[in-house]
Amino acid sequence: MPLAITATLRFTAPQRVDCLLQCEAAATGEQRILSGVTTLPAAVPITRVAAQDGVGERFWISPEGDCRITYEAEVEVVRQAVDFAALAQVGKPDLPGEVTQYLFDSRYCAAESFQPFVDSEFPGLAGGARVAAMRDWIAQHFSYVPGISGAHTSARDSFVERRGVCRDYAHVLVAFARAAGIPARYASCYAPDVTPQDFHAIAEVFLADDAGGRWVPVDATGMADPQATALIGVGRDAADVSFLTSFGFVRFDGHKVSVER
Repeated sequence: MPLAITATLRFTAPQRVDCLLQCEAAATGEQRILSGVTTLPAAVPITRVAAQDGVGERFWISPEGDCRITYEAEVEVVRQAVDFAALAQVGKPDLPGEVTQYLFDSRYCAAESFQPFVDSEFPGLAGGARVAAMRDWIAQHFSYVPGISGAHTSARDSFVERRGVCRDYAHVLVAFARAAGIPARYASCYAPDVTPQDFHAIAEVFLADDAGGRWVPVDATGMADPQATALIGVGRDAADVSFLTSFGFVRFDGHKVSVER
């Protein structure tokens, strides 16, 4: 599935400040970057670094004044459809070392506190079947309400409110899965059917396959088709995959995202 992607970020730095950005689609075995150009002010140099788990790249900039960044790309998604509900859970001692971190609590996903709820709400299920039940529960009990949550909203906050945006849905699903002993991570992505159009967030869960295990995308909002979703990056939660992190004050002036088949 080829996707045409355009994303624009605008912000102002009153004085020079270090910023870390992650807004480019990642080159992976499940998606090919046919073309990609990131445009910045001419005086702003870029220093590229590998992103979390080696999925995609981040880049450092140190702007001052008005800054406009535009990313334009064509990405071909070649991800195969998978019935993740039929996949088994990987035994904890059999998990790859780099996956084990995704069993633990993180800044926005206090998974341990959800264990009693997960045990009582999803009994008798394991692996992908349990994840599917969790996804369906969130879809049924949450309302998608833009503007109701913010940068400090945690999975626990969203669980209480029962409303939010993709970021909140993903955090709750990640926390539920970890509470069930299933590794889960947060993923940022581009998808054409997201309404309103924006950077999107989903969960990825690590489940068994013939090779021992694989990361499987799961979207509790139901808006992102895995075969038409371009991954940007992954992390423990939103703090690891922010499209813009400033190490000092900046005034964010807005952004616009367009994703088309």
